[in-house]
Amino acid sequence: MLTARSIHKKYGTLEILKGVDIEVNKGEIVTILGASGAGKSTLLNIVGTLDRPDSGTIHINNVEVSRLSNKQLSAFRNRHIGFIFQFHHLLAEFSALENVCIPAFIAGTSKHDAEKRATELLERLGLADRLHHKPSQLSGGEQQRVAVARALVNNPALIFADEPSGNLDSTNARELHELFVKLRNEFNQTFVIVTHNEDLAALSDRKVIMKDGLIQ
Repeated sequence: MLTARSIHKKYGTLEILKGVDIEVNKGEIVTILGASGAGKSTLLNIVGTLDRPDSGTIHINNVEVSRLSNKQLSAFRNRHIGFIFQFHHLLAEFSALENVCIPAFIAGTSKHDAEKRATELLERLGLADRLHHKPSQLSGGEQQRVAVARALVNNPALIFADEPSGNLDSTNARELHELFVKLRNEFNQTFVIVTHNEDLAALSDRKVIMKDGLIQ
């Protein structure tokens, strides 16, 4: 599903990643842990194609994404990758349904099909009565579930999550973590998650520890 080999990354003279290797299998929940500054988010951004490595190779679904042009990479990302962040980045002027539809519209999905898929996801995530609410009318946990639905709308091969429960209280965090496991069990969904949350790490299939730009 995901294979990254010898990933190096510098910002100026600061070496962040020093030759990272990582593999993730389909249907796995893999958590990446480590102290601040270990390189976790940098690695997530690079294997998630939001940033490029200075050197190394990345294969996702047997495609060497590190060789794609920026235009090809953008299209690949939209079709095959979903993202969930600590701050859910919902667009304030749009409803929950409209926010979830955006990646589908970008992929060229018709309005009817996009809204049908988004509605199904939001209903499955317990938000049937929140479809037309704007983010300001939703709780933190509800907003994050909208972000999860948005990440799922194009049926991605992989979902990358960066501190997805970092902005939630303990109850909503636990519900979000259980939701990831449910999605993996029901849809064989693959997750790569950067977190400091030991409870989330305990629910994962595999923990990867980073230190000083390397996987231990």
